[in-house]
Amino acid sequence: MAVKTIEWRNDTVRMIDQRLLPVREVVRVYRDWRGVADAIRSMVIRGAPAIGVAAAMGVALGMRGVSGARARARFAQVARGLSATRPTAVNLAWAIERMRRTLESSLGLDAPRLFRRLRDEALAIYEEDLAANRALGRLGATLLTDPATVLTHCNAGALATAGYGTALGVVRAAREAGKKVAVIADETRPFLQGARLTAWELHKDRIPVTVIADNMAASVLRSGEVSCVVVGTDRTAANGDVANKIGTYPLAVMANRHGVPLYVAAPLSSIDLHCASGGEIPIEERAAAEITHFAGRQVTPKGIKVYNPAFDVTPAALVTAIITERGIAYPPYDESLAALKRAS
Repeated sequence: MAVKTIEWRNDTVRMIDQRLLPVREVVRVYRDWRGVADAIRSMVIRGAPAIGVAAAMGVALGMRGVSGARARARFAQVARGLSATRPTAVNLAWAIERMRRTLESSLGLDAPRLFRRLRDEALAIYEEDLAANRALGRLGATLLTDPATVLTHCNAGALATAGYGTALGVVRAAREAGKKVAVIADETRPFLQGARLTAWELHKDRIPVTVIADNMAASVLRSGEVSCVVVGTDRTAANGDVANKIGTYPLAVMANRHGVPLYVAAPLSSIDLHCASGGEIPIEERAAAEITHFAGRQVTPKGIKVYNPAFDVTPAALVTAIITERGIAYPPYDESLAALKRAS
């Protein structure tokens, strides 16, 4: 995909505003960490790996001009603000912790050199995410038949990462390997990441894509036309429970009912071995207006109660395999995921 999801340029952070896609392609420019935090919170940028990259770049911006005793206090302020934006995506905390370690090892530097050290670490996180996505994609492509029809949910593509994608990285790598691949994309209510973003990415790359409403997935799976389901993850627990965009759990149940394999594309940075099971994963709840309004217009009665969790948890028993950049994990996940993390 030609458009960059996120980019560091001239000591600013540039992001494509994903809220406006596919109608408009607008790039936002941020010069301070508070702007980056707001971009994460308001979903200018979204997707666990991309959020991690954005957080690292936000930390770097926030640390400009400080050194010595002031650096730790400034870092604590910046980290607190960024950490509060999207709590489910473990990449956020992972990236901030990595930037903290870089800070601690660099406290003897003057302000310009400290800033450059943190900027370089953020850029390393960006480059490593790109490399991980491509490696994950190549491994995942081996699981796809030829031809293959892949059903996916939400957007786990270039827009959700530094580039290339996780679930869509598997699709892209399969096509690069010469396989004939088509995609069926759930629209993904209520924010429509599948209809707006996944379809936009695949259309740009000339990969055949068909958009369906979320409530059509069961019928499509029963038709026998789907080769496999491939989704991303915002956090995977040590036992293989997977937190992903709301609607993934029922999709997994339906795939299991119809004998369709469910593969989860999970960079190692999104696997949280400190989290024993999905019951420990914090689930973000978002604003009621995402459900009560559509395209700026109210579509529900005023004053009603709204429940709007951004994610759900798919039990490990419904997951056929978890694809990482280091290898493919199979049950029992508490053993296979730990082994892959140790090897990283």
